[in-house]
Amino acid sequence: MTDGLEPVAQESELLDTPRLPVQLVDSEQRLSDFLVELEKVSGPVAIDAERASGFRYGQRAYLLQIAIRDNAIYLVDPVADYSEQLWLRFISKVGEVSWIIHAATQDLPCLTELLIKPSKIFDTELAARLLGLPRVALGTLTEHYLELRLAKEHSAVDWSERPLPANWLNYAALDVDVLFDLWDAVEKDLVEKGKYEIATAEFDFLLQPSTKVQKTDKWRSMSGLHDVKDQRSLTVAKHLWQAREELAIAKDLAPGRLIPDASIVAAVKANPRSRSELASLRSFAGRASRTFIDTWWSAIEEGNATMNLVELRLKPTGIPNHRNWPQKFPLAHARLQASKELLNNISEKERIPQENILNPEILRQLCFEPPQNLSVESVSEALAERGARFWQINLLAEGLSETLAAKEVNEEPELDSPS
Repeated sequence: MTDGLEPVAQESELLDTPRLPVQLVDSEQRLSDFLVELEKVSGPVAIDAERASGFRYGQRAYLLQIAIRDNAIYLVDPVADYSEQLWLRFISKVGEVSWIIHAATQDLPCLTELLIKPSKIFDTELAARLLGLPRVALGTLTEHYLELRLAKEHSAVDWSERPLPANWLNYAALDVDVLFDLWDAVEKDLVEKGKYEIATAEFDFLLQPSTKVQKTDKWRSMSGLHDVKDQRSLTVAKHLWQAREELAIAKDLAPGRLIPDASIVAAVKANPRSRSELASLRSFAGRASRTFIDTWWSAIEEGNATMNLVELRLKPTGIPNHRNWPQKFPLAHARLQASKELLNNISEKERIPQENILNPEILRQLCFEPPQNLSVESVSEALAERGARFWQINLLAEGLSETLAAKEVNEEPELDSPS
């Protein structure tokens, strides 16, 4: 193993075939047989999931890869026909064992959708970030730690296809085949660099329910919509987006496979006066742009007819956007810039990315509304209330309290207040 940052010197070996036996689990009997093996497990399993992003609606898992150390890799088809009782047994048992996973934040949502939740987790990607590695993709880490190159030919295929081709299953198995060896090496590195306790705290944090507020106006995230400036046009865009969502759900297709965002924006800008005029727009493209022309035209008509116009801009919630601070809230801006410099110095010293040392939103909240009586204790309390972990508070509380206090003394108080 190298010192943590330098690439492996010698040529890495290509791993294109799983080293463990691979078994497809796609029937009642095969799932029952797998459960017999799973119930013998005392240590962690390696786990991964494959979705059909860009092909199907949502982020549903269409294949689960679960490896049992020194046993086999089991490729579980979650859409096969199992009895409810057996599937619930499977969910329960998988949730009882510890998981080794790579990039848990990518797979936990789709696994949670299947009601599969871990009791303990070891995330090789997150651990690599905490170790300061510049690149943390699975293939990069296996080269770095194990001197193995993974064959990666099928990362963007439609995993909802049935039956799944053998070479796809081979690819899927590789992702968990290496995880036991990789975690052994990463765990050793964490211990040697004194970061194992930090990593454990971050793994535990992954298991906490998300407090992130879901966007209510998802349609505003369409690419290119920033070019649409008036309320009526934005209202038409919203109606087209909603029509696309409803059709995508009904067809179980990714919305962009019907018509892309660019087509919606193009139709809004063109403001067609008839169905035929919409159909004649060359910029209104996509696989379903003409086959469902009535759907799109009805949405445009509804958007043009309604008196319930959308707001030009969403009303802000929480603290003001930090991009406006230099002009409107100069003291808060000064606090933020000084605190960012502090975080940068700590990041370089600890060799941990700034975003892992502290969530940027927590830092902005603290700088905009710091405790009235600044001290290490009050800053520690404010960080804890916002979700910072013990190790982050230990690293930051003293420096942040001094930095924020210095800005209170050195800067003129701002006259404006948030509206």
